[in-house]
Amino acid sequence: MPSAIFVLFGATGDLARRMVLPAFAALAAADLMPENWVLIGNGRKPQDDAWFADHVREVLDDDESFAAVRDHLMFAGNGFTADDPGDLPGTVARARERAGDDAELVHYIALPPSTFEPYVRALDAHGLAAGSRVVFEKPYGMGPEAFAHLEEVVHGVLDEDQVYRLDHFLGKEATQNLHVLRFANRIVGDIWCSSGVEQVQIDVPETLDIDDRAEFYDATGATLDMVVTHLFQVAAEIAMEAPASLAGADLLAARESVIACFRPLDPSQVVLGQYDGYRDVEGVAPDSATDTFIAARLWVDTDRWRGVPFLLRTGKRLAVSEQRVTLVLKPPTDGPLRDAPPAAISLSLKGSGELDITVIAKRPGPEVALEAGTAPLPLSHNGGPDLPAYATLIRDVLQGDRSLFTSTEGLAAAWRTLAPLLENRPEVQGYPQGSWGPEAAAELAGPGGWHLQR
Repeated sequence: MPSAIFVLFGATGDLARRMVLPAFAALAAADLMPENWVLIGNGRKPQDDAWFADHVREVLDDDESFAAVRDHLMFAGNGFTADDPGDLPGTVARARERAGDDAELVHYIALPPSTFEPYVRALDAHGLAAGSRVVFEKPYGMGPEAFAHLEEVVHGVLDEDQVYRLDHFLGKEATQNLHVLRFANRIVGDIWCSSGVEQVQIDVPETLDIDDRAEFYDATGATLDMVVTHLFQVAAEIAMEAPASLAGADLLAARESVIACFRPLDPSQVVLGQYDGYRDVEGVAPDSATDTFIAARLWVDTDRWRGVPFLLRTGKRLAVSEQRVTLVLKPPTDGPLRDAPPAAISLSLKGSGELDITVIAKRPGPEVALEAGTAPLPLSHNGGPDLPAYATLIRDVLQGDRSLFTSTEGLAAAWRTLAPLLENRPEVQGYPQGSWGPEAAAELAGPGGWHLQR
């Protein structure tokens, strides 16, 4: 692996603290970084390397993790704009003395989408874009027009193969297991279609509130924070046709080809909600109509999935925290048990994942009475490092592997799918904290309801 210099914009922000810095530490601790690498934190404060090292020590709160990164940290303060580069060019020059002139330069913009354009222009203005790789967090744009404008700016400076649009759900071990389970196991793969599946549920409820992200979240909401990003990508993982391989361009093409077959959302099949008390959070507008909950019915117009609803649900301050994909199977169409309740295949997207298979069996006793039984199957790993999703994706950037990132075509199709909802938003309904969201969301799932609420 080549030597590398990472520049982390937003190095002292919430995302860097929660996700990005721990991911670098996980890679370093697992000996999965190049022999020579440097992580440059960037920020507005006029601080030095020692200050940043102290900051990272505090973030990691673990001596072993900090020891793995301690000698690789630098800081470039005084901001970074097209008009004023601050300390960054000089710090990159110092990093090259350590990592080598041929070190791969990777810029990671761990900041809100409103910053993407000015940072790209600043990279161009100060000669730091050519030959580099640039990682963008989600959401990439705030709507179809903003996405198109951002793409024009980015591609005016960078080639597409330099661009890494990150969606950390694609880096999850369990998300990657979706296609492995399907393509490696006929017991699963043979029913993975409209003849075997009644509906698909992608359910990501959260008990968390918006923490200290109020300003970002109130401008974004659940729809832009979760649906056009994570949930659409997971839906594509489920719905895609078999790629030629599970690596590189093949996997990316298969996933994004099916996104082009997503039917634009029908606002009448979407429920938006806002938890009670959201407007009282500091930083939230007192008249905010931001959605903290969304449930939607998505249709995939391919031969494999035509007529099967994909039910998407996510929100803040709900009854449980879970990340789960459930294929509700069709009941028998003939025979003596054609009225049996539906079986299901359900996969947790947390950690390495757990597969739950629900089957219908006879209840013990003299009568033929049916009941559901669920068999859990942990999908833990033996031997390899259990990396967080961000660590997996950072390593992919180093290797130039874009298979778990998003492309121009795929995101354009995702924004087309979402456009009708942005143009004609349903009324945002209130819901109690600790509930399952607005009552209207239950109707989207039909008589069987949501799998997590059974």
